[in-house]
Amino acid sequence: MFEALTQKLSKIFNALGSKGRLSEKDIEEALRQIRLALLEADVNFKVVKSFLTDVKEQALSAHVLESLTPAQQIVKIVNEELIKILGKEHNPLGSASHPPTIVMLVGLQGSGKTTTAAKIALHLKNAGQRPLLVAADTRRPAAIDQLVTLGKQLDIPVYSADAKIGPVEISHRAIKQANEIAASWVIIDTQGRLHVDAEMMKELTRLKNNIKPFEVLLVVDAMTGQDAVNTAEEFNKAVGLTGLILTKMDGDARGGAALSIKSVTGVPVKFIGTGEKTSALEPFYPDRMASRILGMGDVLTLIEKAEDAFDKQQAKQLAKKMRKEELDLDDFLLQLRQIKKMGSVSQLLEMLPGFSKIAPNIPESGSEEQLKKIESIILSMTTEERRNPTIIGGSRRKRIARGSGTTSGDVNQLLNQFSQMKKLAKMAATGKLPKNMMGMFKG
Repeated sequence: MFEALTQKLSKIFNALGSKGRLSEKDIEEALRQIRLALLEADVNFKVVKSFLTDVKEQALSAHVLESLTPAQQIVKIVNEELIKILGKEHNPLGSASHPPTIVMLVGLQGSGKTTTAAKIALHLKNAGQRPLLVAADTRRPAAIDQLVTLGKQLDIPVYSADAKIGPVEISHRAIKQANEIAASWVIIDTQGRLHVDAEMMKELTRLKNNIKPFEVLLVVDAMTGQDAVNTAEEFNKAVGLTGLILTKMDGDARGGAALSIKSVTGVPVKFIGTGEKTSALEPFYPDRMASRILGMGDVLTLIEKAEDAFDKQQAKQLAKKMRKEELDLDDFLLQLRQIKKMGSVSQLLEMLPGFSKIAPNIPESGSEEQLKKIESIILSMTTEERRNPTIIGGSRRKRIARGSGTTSGDVNQLLNQFSQMKKLAKMAATGKLPKNMMGMFKG
């Protein structure tokens, strides 16, 4: 997400920082490079023009030019202006004063509406709500089957009926059932349609007028760039959107849609999809996204993911073991699996401040493969070996390597890393971390 843009902006700001005092010419050149970087990221031309006008006005002020740290002042200005074009503030789902709250999902065919409906339902369920999914895509039978399957996997009820009765009647019956089962949310998956098809857009308007949803959310593929922005404009004119969900933000998107869509349409982004898993949905925070784009990480989202993934009771037991230096490879495997639940390693690393500087040196999916290798090695050990790795000698190491499809060197490397991790874990638990933590992991 935004990798190329982040690296280009970081390079521009590093160059400014190396100059110390800045002249108007220095700032003009930096703004020219920022303009090119944003246009290459497929950001809407009008948005880029307005953004740079606002940045330039502040950057060329005496306050910045006479500052002892002008480059830092410019980064601060750019960050603030990015937050503005991304939407200024977080816009969560609104809820009706009398449940159930009705949410209608709309969008083009193939934008990911059905999967997104399930993601939203899971998000609400994890927040203690009682969602009901509604299969109202009457023209694509596979969509109904897909939603029913997802509902079973997530243990979330799904309302489906004979497609012949039409989406309006299906939705009315679903709302009635929601009242009967005390569901607090109704999430309606509608048929994908082209915004240029007038008749189909009229059908969508009729559905909206009949069921009167509290939220009308457009699900749009971020990888389509400015086409996503144009689609949002047309759907907003036709049905009046209350929010946007950008899917496939983990793909090869240049980021232009995310940076342009709120500014062009006036409709806030409420969620972003960051993967195929039903848990891969993040609430959209403009300030956090701006921070990621500028390579400053997103520690708050990382903490929230950790809180969701890690079992509190297990965390307490782990802390106790850390203090007593009783960690074993079973504990290590447990932590590894919980980290994997938080999302892909590349996405987690992206949330760390300064990651953009080292990202080019990390091979594509290398971290994912390394995690799989570690898991395979540990699973090839006996219970006794996992609990007491010190007993693993040459012959055991060879047997473990054969069983995991790795080498004795790989096994040895894992054992050394685990030994170092135990030392660091004990120091962390007792508040005695070394000043140079990275020095512990050299070699």
